[in-house]
Amino acid sequence: MNEKIFIEECTDILEKVITKKPLVHHMTNYVTVNDCANVTLAIGASPIMSDAIEEVNEIVSISSSLVLNIGTLNDRTVESMIAAGRKANKINIPVIFDPVGAGASLFRNNTSKDILEKVKINILRGNISEIRYIAGFNANTKGVDASENDKNNTCQEAAEIAYSLAKKQKCIVAITGATDVISDGERTIYIENGHPALSNITGTGCMCSSLVGAFNGAAPDLPLQATVAALLCMGIAGEIAYEKAGKFGNGSFRSAIIDAISNMNKNILSERSRIYEK
Repeated sequence: MNEKIFIEECTDILEKVITKKPLVHHMTNYVTVNDCANVTLAIGASPIMSDAIEEVNEIVSISSSLVLNIGTLNDRTVESMIAAGRKANKINIPVIFDPVGAGASLFRNNTSKDILEKVKINILRGNISEIRYIAGFNANTKGVDASENDKNNTCQEAAEIAYSLAKKQKCIVAITGATDVISDGERTIYIENGHPALSNITGTGCMCSSLVGAFNGAAPDLPLQATVAALLCMGIAGEIAYEKAGKFGNGSFRSAIIDAISNMNKNILSERSRIYEK
């Protein structure tokens, strides 16, 4: 990989987000909905949070991307998600699927299966336990968090899972963790940015998916670069936030993440990026 060219493509997409202000339709969970809206605004995009089936066709029709997040499930929202996903496929806007807690319950498992069968997913983002389950491997879930056993998987194991699942689903697969692994079934990119404290704040994974929605909404023709750029922003923001506010505790750190995202620019992204391909 020509790292310099790839990072330039990522920074160009960041500028597109700021210029285009894509509308990101979220069907997400009520635990993190406010954080998802704020991180979308912070990067320069526009969020809309709507899960009523009565309006999904209209909302999807004016959106640049759709984020489906199954963190707090019920029958009503599952029906809405599938309807929204089908509409997004029809008008050819990117669909981002965050299978929160996949493997933790039969309802989540069946819902994940339904969405993947009935909707063409463009980007699948989750932690290692969720993606292992989706890929058909044994996974040890810890509620909505990755289990300690699964976290101990090597980057190479994560890369093999991401690569094979991306090929099977014909989509981008992003596994976020200590090292993020992103694959399109041909290329696999590793991101070493981030900070362990991000795992102490609820919703950081959901915020990643929101950023992925914003970047893919701005550059739907470059899904691999857009997904990497989004996750780079989150990882770098975590580093900056911890440097500035980590010593004050979780509340200050959480606010500092949003601050860092809102101040993100191409210079910060370029100078602090730590990515590689193999």
